Amino acid sequence: MGGVMDDDQRYRAVHSRDARFDGVFYTAVRTTGIYCRPSCPAVTPKRANTRFYPTAAAAQEAGFRACKRCRPDLTPGSPEWNLRADVVGRAMRLIQDGAVDRGGVGALASAVGYSERQLNRLLTAEVGAGPLALARTERVQTARVLVETTDMPMADVAFASGFASVRQFNETMRAVFDRSPTEMRAMRRTPVGEPGTVTLRLPYREPIDLARMLRFLGDRAVPGVEEYRDGVYRRTLSLPHGPATVELSEGTGSGHVLCRLRLSESRDLADAVRRCRRLLDLDADPRAVTEVLGGDPLLGPMVAEHPGMRSPGHVDPAELAVRAVLGQQVSVRAARTLAGRLVERFGEPLSTGPDGGLTHVFPSPDVLADADPTDLSIPVARGRALVGLAGAIASGRVDLGPGCDRDEAERSMMELRGIGPWTAGYVRMRGLGDPDVFLHGDLGVQQALGAGGGRDTLAWSPWRSYVTHLLWASLVRTREELA
Repeated sequence: MGGVMDDDQRYRAVHSRDARFDGVFYTAVRTTGIYCRPSCPAVTPKRANTRFYPTAAAAQEAGFRACKRCRPDLTPGSPEWNLRADVVGRAMRLIQDGAVDRGGVGALASAVGYSERQLNRLLTAEVGAGPLALARTERVQTARVLVETTDMPMADVAFASGFASVRQFNETMRAVFDRSPTEMRAMRRTPVGEPGTVTLRLPYREPIDLARMLRFLGDRAVPGVEEYRDGVYRRTLSLPHGPATVELSEGTGSGHVLCRLRLSESRDLADAVRRCRRLLDLDADPRAVTEVLGGDPLLGPMVAEHPGMRSPGHVDPAELAVRAVLGQQVSVRAARTLAGRLVERFGEPLSTGPDGGLTHVFPSPDVLADADPTDLSIPVARGRALVGLAGAIASGRVDLGPGCDRDEAERSMMELRGIGPWTAGYVRMRGLGDPDVFLHGDLGVQQALGAGGGRDTLAWSPWRSYVTHLLWASLVRTREELA
C-alpha cells in the first residue's frame, strides 16, 4: 500500500488502528500468543512484544491464534497478489483458487514452472509460509463461514472445506481459533438463511463506489445469466461441482458487501466467494490508487467525484472473453442482446429451474468450440473469431486461469484470427484482474481524453485499469447531465 513498509511504520499503523492495512499485514503479540488485524480495538501492545507477518498463514505457522475480537481471518485480501506477475504472485492466486486441494503441491509447482522445493523456499521467504500452510488457512476460512452461517452437520462442513478428516478439522479449527467448531457455532452472530442458501459479508477497504459498480454490471447484464434490479445484482455461476446463483448488494452498515449464495454443493463455497471478490475488486487498495491518480490535473477531479472507484473483474474469464468478441464494434445494449441469444441456444439450463430472471449458466468454451461460426447471428468473421477463441481456451492453448502468465495470455489471444488489442486488453483487465491495463484504442476512452488522447500514460501505472473506468464513468456523467 503505497510502497514497502518497515516494522516501525507497521507499528504506527497498529497504534492508530488504521483499517486500511487490514489484510496487508498481521500483527502478533508474543506475550498473549494472539494475532490481530492492524485495526484491532484492543489495547495496543508494546512495541517490544509485537511481531509482524505478511499473511495469516505465517502468523499461524509461528504458533499464534486468531484474535476472537477483531477476527483477522475475515479481512480483505492483500492487493499485492493482483499486482504481482512473478511466480509468487501467480502461486498465491492459484492457492487461493484451491489448486493445492485439487492437485497437491506438486501440481501447483508444475503450474508455475518450479520444483516443489524451490516453490516452498520462495513462498516461505516472501510470505512466511509454504503452500500447505497457505492452503490450510484458506480451508479454515471456508470452514468458519459454513460453521457460522449454516446448520450443516460438522462432518459435512469438514469435507466441504477440504479437510481430510473430521479429526483434522476439529484440531485445526481449535488451533487457529482456540474454540471447537461446536463452540463457534453456539456463539455465532450471523443468522442462518433459508435452507440451501449461505449468507455472508464480503469485507473491503473503504471507500468504495459500490452502487456505480453494480450499475456497471447491471448495464451489461446478459438475459438469463444476470439481472439487476433496485440496486441488487444477481447472476448464475458455473462451479466445479455444479451451478449456483449469487445475489450481491450493499450491506447494512459499512465495510462489507452482502452476499447470498445458493450452491449445488457446499464444497464450492470458497470458489464462489473468490469469484465474487474478483468480480467486485474487493481486495483493492483505494488509498494507493488515490495517491497515484489524485494529483493528476485530468484525473484528480474524477477521483474526487468517484471516491473508491474499483476496476470490476469477472466471475469467469472464459465467459468474459466470449462476450468481448460479441461486443466488438457494437453497442453495450447490442452486445447484451447477442449474448442473450447465445445463452438461450447454447447455455445449460439451471437444474433447479428458473430463479427469477436467472435461467441458464453461460455456455462453456467446450460447447462453443463446436458451434457453427456461420450460424451465430453475427458477422461470419466474428463468428469464426468467437469459435476459434473458445477452442483455444478449451484446448489450453490460451490459459486464462488464476495462475496464468498475463503477458503470455494476451500474446496467445492476439495470435488468434479476429482477436485484436482491444479484446485482448479488455480480457486482461477484467478477466485476469490486471490493475494496470489502459485501453488506448477504446472509443469511449478516446472521447473522454479529448485533446489529451496522445499523452503518455506511464505516470498512471500501476493503476491504469482504474483510469479506464474513471474515464468511462466521466462519459456516463456527461451523458446524464445532457439528458
